[in-house]
Amino acid sequence: MSLVNTHIVLETKRFFLRELTLNDEDFLYEVLSDPLTMQYYPSPKNREETRQWLDRALGQYRESGHWLWAVCSRATGDPVGQCGLIHQVVNGQSKLEIGYLIARRYWGRGYATEAAIACREYAFKILQRPQVISLIHPDNLASRRVAEKVGMTLESEILWRERQVSACCYTVRNPQLTTGSR
Repeated sequence: MSLVNTHIVLETKRFFLRELTLNDEDFLYEVLSDPLTMQYYPSPKNREETRQWLDRALGQYRESGHWLWAVCSRATGDPVGQCGLIHQVVNGQSKLEIGYLIARRYWGRGYATEAAIACREYAFKILQRPQVISLIHPDNLASRRVAEKVGMTLESEILWRERQVSACCYTVRNPQLTTGSR
């Protein structure tokens, strides 16, 4: 895989996280159209919705410098999923969420945890955020375990977004910063 014109944001032992590109559409469609992978989302995505997802990512990189990034194997360069930092509004407050979504064929290998820890450290060390959250469907036990492995604790269960769906709000605070919030 050529990394020409690819913006690598983070690196871990097994992965590099980079901005998504238009070349990622087929992989994203594989992930976002899978009914099992998307079982805790309103529905799987079709091709057009996948393009919109990718367009949103590209727009967010320009606007804030981050969103979900492609999680790619250091050995092969191939994407295995997405992980990144997303601005959310929770109970009227702006929060930074660590989001992760790994292709089903790669589940159970600790990929989401490794990528999410890297994103937590980026939020704390580079962005100097006092805390990060993860919003997780209450029945999504695998994602809840990932949040706990990242050091998060369940803060509350909320009704979230216009859909008014229930979500567990997990939080971890930046140990380097003791007061304030952004």
